[in-house]
Amino acid sequence: MKITGAEVFCSDKRFRNKDIYIKDDRFVNESSDNEKVDARGCLAIPGLIDIHFHGALGYDVCDGTYEAYEKIAGYELQNGITSICPATLTLAVDELKNVLSMGKRIADEKRQDIAELLGFNMEGPFISRAKKGAQNEEFIIRCNAGIVDEFLEASGGLLKIIGLAPEENPGFEDYIHKVKDKVKISLAHTACDYSEAVRAFEAGASHIVHLYNAMNGMNHRQPGLVGAAADTDFVCAELICDGIHIHPAVVRNTFKMFGSERIIMISDSMRATGMPDASYDLGGQEVIKRGRLCTLSEGGSIAGSASNLMECLLCAVKEMKMPLETVVAATTINPARAIGADKSFGSIEDGKIADMVLLDSEDMSLKGVFKRGKRVL
Repeated sequence: MKITGAEVFCSDKRFRNKDIYIKDDRFVNESSDNEKVDARGCLAIPGLIDIHFHGALGYDVCDGTYEAYEKIAGYELQNGITSICPATLTLAVDELKNVLSMGKRIADEKRQDIAELLGFNMEGPFISRAKKGAQNEEFIIRCNAGIVDEFLEASGGLLKIIGLAPEENPGFEDYIHKVKDKVKISLAHTACDYSEAVRAFEAGASHIVHLYNAMNGMNHRQPGLVGAAADTDFVCAELICDGIHIHPAVVRNTFKMFGSERIIMISDSMRATGMPDASYDLGGQEVIKRGRLCTLSEGGSIAGSASNLMECLLCAVKEMKMPLETVVAATTINPARAIGADKSFGSIEDGKIADMVLLDSEDMSLKGVFKRGKRVL
């Protein structure tokens, strides 16, 4: 297949007018295939990769059913999110293992008609009650390396990231040392201060779940987790860019503070995404959706988002006035790198999996989606 006429987002994070060649399921340097696609007037970008979201269309991955995974992953693909690493809620350990096992089954099938499941991002259960947000505190437990091994086994090795609140877990450094070579440790739903965060990073933690949300804010005398993460060059941070969770000025300044390569844009979308305004369940708690805003009916805490990652990309560019190149990288190669999938996913390069999205160059509306070399939209 030969795609011609598009402005292509290249590996140096610049757009250039060039031809794209696909053979079987890979990008290649050239191809003798007679099939051609005229993409004049389009931007060609890698398929988006969401490494932190929960659901859509009335389903949540933690429903733990084949139907839930199928419907959610189908929705994601149709919106230009070609690969996914869904987040799990804080639930009972056995229930989480069942969720992971069902995900492994879906991943093993390698279906062409749904987004590819590349891994899991577990927010709980080793988090803080004080910063639980919309997580169910009934199931919060102390960190345990043995339980992590159970999660890894249930997922068939698909577990990529698991959360931790250091201040709630005495001996957290020893725990990190035991599991850091098996799974990436993120600081999540935590009230830890600057020094505790630094200790966790020095032990081997290297990721932050939805920066600013479910953690203490950054203060000029108490920089907290945000300041510690910004200070630590190898730590990457997730950022929800739905226009609800974080003010546009904070988004822009966070990219300046961390650098564009360390920020991973996520949607944190829940089951209300793609659905009308109503009440929905999130881990046994009632959530009210009003437009793009989702809040717990009790307490009013923000409870995930109702925007998919493509909508977040558009919000970041159109409403937050972020550079398109920066935003595309933060939704493609940066998340791929965060979960160790960047050798095969995240950019339009020779030898990589041919996942790609075409956007109208004027209004950025979705014009085409390619998954593993096949056009699916």
